[in-house]
Amino acid sequence: MGSGRGDVWAAMLRFVLIFIVAAEVVSGGCSGDVMPVLFNFGDSNSDTGGIAAGLGYRFPLPDGRVFFGRSTGRLCDGRLVIDFLCESLKTSYLSPYLESLGSDFRNGANFAIAGSKTLPRDRPFALDIQVQQFLHFRSRSLELITHRMVGSRNLISEEGFQRALYTIDIGQNDLADAMSSILSYDRIIGTIPAFIAEIRAAIMTLYGIGGRKFWIHNTGPLGCLPQKLALPRKDDSDLDKNGCLKAFNSVAMEFNNQLSILCDEMSAELKNATIVYTDIYSIKYDLIANYIKYGFEKPLMACCGFGGAPYNYNPNISCLNSGYQACLDGSKYISWDGVHYTEAANAIVASKILTTEYSKPKLNFDYFCRA
Repeated sequence: MGSGRGDVWAAMLRFVLIFIVAAEVVSGGCSGDVMPVLFNFGDSNSDTGGIAAGLGYRFPLPDGRVFFGRSTGRLCDGRLVIDFLCESLKTSYLSPYLESLGSDFRNGANFAIAGSKTLPRDRPFALDIQVQQFLHFRSRSLELITHRMVGSRNLISEEGFQRALYTIDIGQNDLADAMSSILSYDRIIGTIPAFIAEIRAAIMTLYGIGGRKFWIHNTGPLGCLPQKLALPRKDDSDLDKNGCLKAFNSVAMEFNNQLSILCDEMSAELKNATIVYTDIYSIKYDLIANYIKYGFEKPLMACCGFGGAPYNYNPNISCLNSGYQACLDGSKYISWDGVHYTEAANAIVASKILTTEYSKPKLNFDYFCRA
């Protein structure tokens, strides 16, 4: 009887949280007739279908089962954080730059591709390549407008590119690769400045063509991902009080510290630029540490995977691979597939971002399109 009552209360709490998130997500919006324009760069945390369009990868159901009811190329059961942020602006979801059919680029484009890193910079789809794709997109758009060619009426103008928000969320794959190498901890830490330098170069390039408004996400707690927790280990001495791997999280925190310093330095260096640094790590770790408060039941276990408790992650039978199993209710889980978050978790992450409490400076997400 007690268990049944607990399930009811948990369901009620999740309903209340979804209601609160929905209210917060739709509370913003741009001024008057201003069309919000966003250009996003990153990895699978914000890829809205780029990897599927670019390489032809298929991500069938249960990916996309919650909101879309179909595959969208997102590595999630529903919406990503970037989707909720677009909803807060009352604009459509960002179309992947590489999607040739059905795309609408009036409100920007998404250059993020699953698996992307900062380095090596010449390997698809590294951050620098994403920026080069953007430069081509911008140049081609302005060329078509200048010559009034067919289809140019709905393209972004020079003014649109200048007042756009440029969002960057990358680095997780760089750190994960470094941690999976044979490098010592000190040498792994020593690789971070090179990753940060690539983010700096990207911001400088975008600033050089008129970009003035930037929104930078740091990386999440890698040591709390079921994928990392399922790795073989001698004992549990590296686990913190919430069951996360301290070494992985320590590397992530050092990356975030250097990224925060970079944003401070560039804010002071670049005239008329606004660079908002957002602490995604703290938001996500709070979800895991206080999962009951947010209505979750399985903070460190993948909804879609194989192997059962404690992590339901097997690298040989990951989500969508032959033999995988998916939970019935993803809203009880933070992790969707061992690496990426569920829509339920992404909704709360987005709502926390929109409070401005995790950003430096504390600006509303829609600051770039306010009159």
